[in-house]
Amino acid sequence: MALASLKSFRACSAGRPASRRVLLALGKSLSSASGQRKPPDPPSAVAVRQLRPGGKCRYMFCRQNHVQLRIQALCVNDAAQLCGDTGSGPKADGRWMDEQVFFRKLSSLSTSKEIFKFLGSLEVMSDVMASGALQRISEVEVDDDGLKNPEEVLESDVFKALCFQFEFEASKLSNAGLLNALQALIKLRIDPESTLMASLLSESEERLATRQLAVEHQCSLAESLLELEGPSCATLEQIVNHIQEEDIENWTPREMTMVYKMLQATVREGEQYHDLLNRMNSATLAIADQLSPNFTSIILNSLVVLQQTQAVPLVIALCKHSVKHVPYFTADELVNVLDAFLCFGHREQSFTDALETHVPKSISSMHPETVSKVMQYCCQKTILSKPIFDAVAECFISDADKFTTSQIAECLAPFGTLNYLPPSASSLFRKLETVLHTCFSQFQPHTLLNLLHSCVLIQRYPVNFLPKIFSPYFLQHLQAQPPGLDRFVASQLTRLFLTVTLECPFYEGPKLLPKYQVKAFLTPHCSLDFHLLKRVKAGLLYLLKKRIYFASEVSTPYFYIVDIEIKLDEEGFVLPAAQCEEVHKRIALCVDGQNRFCINSHNLLGEEAIKRRHLQLLGYKVVQVPFFEIESLHTSRKMAEYLHKKIFPHTYGLGC
Repeated sequence: MALASLKSFRACSAGRPASRRVLLALGKSLSSASGQRKPPDPPSAVAVRQLRPGGKCRYMFCRQNHVQLRIQALCVNDAAQLCGDTGSGPKADGRWMDEQVFFRKLSSLSTSKEIFKFLGSLEVMSDVMASGALQRISEVEVDDDGLKNPEEVLESDVFKALCFQFEFEASKLSNAGLLNALQALIKLRIDPESTLMASLLSESEERLATRQLAVEHQCSLAESLLELEGPSCATLEQIVNHIQEEDIENWTPREMTMVYKMLQATVREGEQYHDLLNRMNSATLAIADQLSPNFTSIILNSLVVLQQTQAVPLVIALCKHSVKHVPYFTADELVNVLDAFLCFGHREQSFTDALETHVPKSISSMHPETVSKVMQYCCQKTILSKPIFDAVAECFISDADKFTTSQIAECLAPFGTLNYLPPSASSLFRKLETVLHTCFSQFQPHTLLNLLHSCVLIQRYPVNFLPKIFSPYFLQHLQAQPPGLDRFVASQLTRLFLTVTLECPFYEGPKLLPKYQVKAFLTPHCSLDFHLLKRVKAGLLYLLKKRIYFASEVSTPYFYIVDIEIKLDEEGFVLPAAQCEEVHKRIALCVDGQNRFCINSHNLLGEEAIKRRHLQLLGYKVVQVPFFEIESLHTSRKMAEYLHKKIFPHTYGLGC
């Protein structure tokens, strides 16, 4: 009879209850001459059903003529020998492989065939090792569509033998072996109604009820139940209630992380367990500097999902701690950390510095989602990092095909928003034009509008695509998808229309109908700094003597609002602001606070840069009054002297 070469695996772990220390023997039937009593034969068939997409099941049978299994229980003394270094146990006679060696070898194997061959060469292994093998099989053989090689996995004699023993010896397994096996079999899409899964679940829930599971094991069980039954599973509430009674201050970083992850999946919003989360947040703050890159990322992600906006000290501590981990984060981990920065509005200069060092040298191997998230972070925080932007431009030029349409927009829109053209700008926009010609129909309407709008901010005009943008068909699609044609979207359309009118006189395609145009642009990121405006107005009053000679926040027929407007006649004399006749020149003062510039920079944002261009094309003399030039002018007289030089540089006095 052809039998599996795997002889046995042992459920033995130091510190485990003696009742769970067993030897599970897998191999040839022992003859009566061996002096050992033959145990009862296993059932003639053990059904293991694998779930298929669409609810279909695949049946796999472990029959007697494939594998014969025997289970030999040990007394406490025998079990102790198995865990020791000397004596007559398996470890002493060379059949035992050290767990660390086992898992190192296991991690180097990349197919189930290799794993089964490796397992078949072993004489003895612990239940933790056996469950680890199942987990490794699930890692290498399962993708989004299920098992890649179902026949090779499910028909393996070794796999059947493991399943048989896990099913019929569930009560003798260690907590780790039991719950790791359960997780692995769920990933392998084994039918939750099979006797195998029922046995493991029943044993797990019994140990939960009798308080035999440590914190990390309760979290493992919760993860399995979520996969099987979803967040409505009643046992999950029982687990969380048990967790609330634990001594949180004594949790290890691993346990703390696992509980955060469990709550993230089960609670979703933290209101129901507000007290528990507050206790956890306080305890985590004390160990924040001990967290690994993985734990830091998971906890930050949980704080985002659980909407822990009150945990500001913890968020700040984790964000600062994440700086040293930037080179070591995986793609998903870095995305989680960036999401936390974006969600909680925190800015950490040292984190930006670390990104500037890490991204340019690693971008060729970075996942497109990570690249786009880095650019989203820079854009929302108005961080103009030229090393990052230049690296992203080069990456897109060489590997545009690996980006989705939404990732393309997220990577390139910040160039316009932050008003920056990289050294490779000509190649970058040639590549973008090629992509748009090829994939135009694949872009979502709002994504496409946002991308093209960002292009005109930096004087890159998508005239070949504007006829489609202004077409009734596109506008209807734009209106049909959230957020529809709100004021922000209408502002983008109107700015495209004004740009093509003022800067592309050769354009002869369709225009934007008046019903889609706004009366004034919506510029939430470039709002007026009223404290700065008040100081400038005081200086102008000192200079011009009367308030009637200038107006503030003036609406124009061209969708822009001018911060301060001054009118001159043909001879250069200042006219009353209300006068409409004999106006020869209009001066537009742009009072630019810090929010109109990139952070820690004198680089104007894209919407402000295009406003100056358009006002000049409309006949205004544009005078910029940036915050960094007037922040040291503390008196109205000094402000007036500054404004005199700025507005009227060639006059010694003013006639009014």
